[in-house]
Amino acid sequence: MKNLLILHGAIGSKEQFGLLKKQLENQYHTHVINFSGHGGEAFKTPFNIAQFADDVLVYLNQQHILSVDVFGYSMGGYVALYLAKNAPDRINKIITLGTKFSWTSEIAQQEIKMLDAEKIEEKIPAFAELLKLRHAPNNWKEVLAKTAEMMLEMGQKNPLTLNDYETIRHQVKIGLADQDEMVTLEETMAVAEAIPHAQFYRLENSKHPIEKVNLQQLTQEIVEFIK
Repeated sequence: MKNLLILHGAIGSKEQFGLLKKQLENQYHTHVINFSGHGGEAFKTPFNIAQFADDVLVYLNQQHILSVDVFGYSMGGYVALYLAKNAPDRINKIITLGTKFSWTSEIAQQEIKMLDAEKIEEKIPAFAELLKLRHAPNNWKEVLAKTAEMMLEMGQKNPLTLNDYETIRHQVKIGLADQDEMVTLEETMAVAEAIPHAQFYRLENSKHPIEKVNLQQLTQEIVEFIK
């Protein structure tokens, strides 16, 4: 069986992928990891895309996996493509969903408004409690603050440009939920068109959060592509 690595999004953790993993484990050796600082993993310096890519390489080395197919959700898709660019031999096929590719100072300022821990505690206490449990023993507010810092840095200097995507030679499938309110079709198509061997798919009846996606279609998209 092939190895398949699942990568989570910003402020997420591997625990969000239990159902997807269950759907896929008859077909693949399915691996899920937490990036450093997430899901209770120790923080490392820096807290950024390059470090999360390094987390993946450390895991692959520990598991004696030479190269792996990847499903990257949201930021996880960005990390997968960063690896395709910077450690191409370790990555095989990549399928993404809901990845934010376009970063400017204005976009970063907009995104970090959703990472205000005090507002989350006040207005969505259930989500605050979920984040607290998800990242324990780390302080969930620190995870949010570091994520905001990272986004501001990405707004100043996007780690991947369209020129970078043009150099990626991997087979890639770029996905977007039909009701995604965080990621635009325009930025998604720009990257799908820049990567020479990329295709695009639309996830029907789905929103950005991984808990609100059409799991049946997502599973099908992954299986059809990776085989």
